[in-house]
Amino acid sequence: MNAPWKAGSQGNRDMFAAYLCDEASLDVLRPVAIEMGWQPEKCNKGGLRNAVQSLSITSSPNILMVDLSESGDPLNDINALAEVCEPGTVVVAVGQVNDVRLYRDLIASGIHDYLLKPLSPAQVRDALSQAQAVFTQPKHQEAGGTRPHVTAAVIGTRGGVGASTIATSLAWLFSAEDKRPTAMLDLDIHFGTGALALDLEPGRGLTDAIENPSRIDGLFIERAMIRANDNLALLSAEAPINSPLMTDGAAFVQLEEEFRQAFEMTVIDLPRNMLINFPQLLADVNIVVLVTEYTLASARDTIRILSWLKSNASHAQVIVVANKVQSGVAEISKADFEASIETSVQISIPYDARAASNCAKLGQTFSEANSSTKAAAGIREVADTVLGANEGEDGAARKPAKASLLGKFDIKSMLPKKDKSKGKATADAGPVDAD
Repeated sequence: MNAPWKAGSQGNRDMFAAYLCDEASLDVLRPVAIEMGWQPEKCNKGGLRNAVQSLSITSSPNILMVDLSESGDPLNDINALAEVCEPGTVVVAVGQVNDVRLYRDLIASGIHDYLLKPLSPAQVRDALSQAQAVFTQPKHQEAGGTRPHVTAAVIGTRGGVGASTIATSLAWLFSAEDKRPTAMLDLDIHFGTGALALDLEPGRGLTDAIENPSRIDGLFIERAMIRANDNLALLSAEAPINSPLMTDGAAFVQLEEEFRQAFEMTVIDLPRNMLINFPQLLADVNIVVLVTEYTLASARDTIRILSWLKSNASHAQVIVVANKVQSGVAEISKADFEASIETSVQISIPYDARAASNCAKLGQTFSEANSSTKAAAGIREVADTVLGANEGEDGAARKPAKASLLGKFDIKSMLPKKDKSKGKATADAGPVDAD
C-alpha cells in the first residue's frame, strides 16, 4: 500500500479519509483533521470492513486511517483492504490490542503506523504529519536522474557455505546504508531463510505469483512484497514441503522485470537447483556473486558452475567470494584453490561463529548485527564490488590463474606429503570424500 519506492501521485484523489468505530476516537480526530486543512466529513463512522466496502466503489485517498478494533483477524482484513486500495495509499491503523508482534506484522504488511486507543490529539497529529510527509518529501531520483538497475544473483556452490547470509546482508546494505530502493527475491521456495534473517513472516506473495503468473504487475508487486525497511522489500515463501514446485519459471522472469521497473537494486538468493532448472533466470542478471569455501567438494562445484556460467550467462560479471575462511584449517589453501578453478578469489570473508549466533539472536542480518567485525567488512567489500562492477570500476573480471595443481581434481595432489628429514606429514589431512 504505502510503498516508499513508488509513492502514488495525488491526482484527483482525496487527501484524507478515516473510518473509526467509536465516537470518542472521531471526536479526537476531527479537530486534528480540520487543523491540517482536511474536511471533517471525511471522518466516517465504521471500522475496517466499512472502509473496504466504501473503497471498493470509490477511489482511495492518499492517507487512510482505519480502525481494527472490530476485526477478528487484522492481518487478513488488511490484505482485503490492500485489494481495494490504489498504489501509494498511506495507511494508518488504529486498534485496542497492545502487542508488539501484531505491530511488527502490520508494519511488515505495508501499514505506515499503528496507533493504540484511546487516541490523543498529539498522537494523531504526529502520525498524520508523518504520513503526509511521504507525499511532500523530495524525490531524489527525479532530481538526480535514474541510475541503471542492478540485478545481482547470489549462488552458493554448496549447501551451508553462507550464500543466503550474504544475500540478505547485501540487500540490507544496499537499502539501509546506500539508500537504494532494493528488492530481494528468495527463490528457495520451501526452505528459504530470507524472511527469517530479516525477522519477517514470508507471506504468500511468492507462492501466489507462482500459481498465477498472469497477475504479476506493478500493483501486485506493491501489495505482495513485505517491507523490511524504508528501502527494502522482500518476496519469499515457505511452501509446504509436501507440495512440489510446479512452474516453468515464467513467474520468476516476470517478477525480475517488475523489479527493474520499481527498484534500483535486485538481490536474488538463487539456489543451485533453481539455476539448473530455470537458466532463463540469469538472462538479465548483471552480476553473479558465487559463494564458495576452501573445500574439495566446493572447489569441484565452483569449477562446474563457472563453466556453466561461461556457457549460459557470459554477459554476467562473476565475483568469487570465499566464505567462512579459517586460517590454517582449510582443506585446500587459497593458492591451490585458485589454481584449480583457474580464477582468482576476489574476496575472502573470515569465519565468525559468534557473530553468526549474534545476528540470529537479534533477528537482524549479519551485516546489521555485526557491523564492526572483519566478516561484516568482507561483506561490505562484496557490496562495494557489486556497485563498482556495475559502474565500470574495479569489478570482478576473471583472471586466468596458473596451471591447475589439482588437474581438474587429481585427488592425489591433495594428499599429505612426507617430510623426509623429519619422517612425518607436513600437513594434517582428514578423510577425503571423493564422491
